[in-house]
Amino acid sequence: MVYLLDWAVAILTILYAGILLAYRYWFGKMRLFQLNQIEQVRPEQAVTHFTVIIPARNEAANIKACVESILAQDYPSAAFEIIVIDDFSEDDTAFIVQALSQQFPQVRLLQLKDHCKEGETLAYKKKAIEIAVSVAKGDWILTTDADCIVPTRWLLLYNAYIQEQQPSFVAAPVMFIKTAGMLNQFQLLDFLALQGITAAAVGAGKHSMSNGANLGFEKAAFIAVGGYQGVDHIASGDDMFLMHKMKQTLHKPVGYLFHPDAIVLTAAMDTWKGFIMQRIRWASKARYYDDRSITVVLTLVYLFNLSFLLLALLGSWSTLIIALAFKTFFELFFLEPVAKFFKMKPELRFFACYQPIHIVYNIAAGLFGQLKTYSWKGRKVK
Repeated sequence: MVYLLDWAVAILTILYAGILLAYRYWFGKMRLFQLNQIEQVRPEQAVTHFTVIIPARNEAANIKACVESILAQDYPSAAFEIIVIDDFSEDDTAFIVQALSQQFPQVRLLQLKDHCKEGETLAYKKKAIEIAVSVAKGDWILTTDADCIVPTRWLLLYNAYIQEQQPSFVAAPVMFIKTAGMLNQFQLLDFLALQGITAAAVGAGKHSMSNGANLGFEKAAFIAVGGYQGVDHIASGDDMFLMHKMKQTLHKPVGYLFHPDAIVLTAAMDTWKGFIMQRIRWASKARYYDDRSITVVLTLVYLFNLSFLLLALLGSWSTLIIALAFKTFFELFFLEPVAKFFKMKPELRFFACYQPIHIVYNIAAGLFGQLKTYSWKGRKVK
């Protein structure tokens, strides 16, 4: 039994290393998007009119800073609007946005409760985005989350990228805000890997991966593919499922805005319970993926992590240590250029220390994401 497991782990290690080498190669081929030295867009140059959509639930502590970061853009104010759609908040989120809308005419507040009753849907965020898109004035929709801060050249970069590449959908980088503590440090490293894989895979045209905190799509393309029709029964996945639909249906490119000034910052979870629930929520959509390349990779990664648990239970410590050393080496090899892009290289010195936590959480999140009801912002979701 142990002999067979050792051989299985050896094969999984080789396959895992091969995947990481592929991601490293694809990431290395990416080139920073060039702005052609345009520092500021004058009103007559603002070809793209944007609607920025922010779904918000119980975000009174964050929504003002998020909206103000968008209002501070190096982009003509007449060329963008901000729609915050309140998702049955139980705090002052709507009140704060209403006050901002009275001060800034490009800010609008919508209430999800005016369009549906609580309990009518599992996919509240998708419903909120669909409602906001239906009244959006912009030709292009950008989405971000209420706990995010966007950089000042965010719209300028999107505008230039859209004009040059003519895409239907654009994914872009996201990173957690760095704070003190082991939990934050672990999340930074874990999310760094996810963001690196997203950039590499989308840049190479391999997977449909994106993050709703920083993405954009053409309004006409959203309508053409029927919005979230067909995936509107799934609680999460407002980002990747839409991206995959557009990639499969439309004859326009799907791109990645690879530029450090396009990085949107978002808050990491402040408790281990919140972190696990977030990852279970992310993992819960895996069984619905139509992109088989993602399914194959996720299955391999899960089996590889699970093999460490089996090795420990059977006492095959030498194989476990060797496999762990290979895992750490190839993950660091992949992460080195990713960390450089996100200016996170100093964090890598702690990477090896978190390997046991990383393995256990991957096993738990993958399992409970398929089996367990989870809680998110006060709601029970299956």
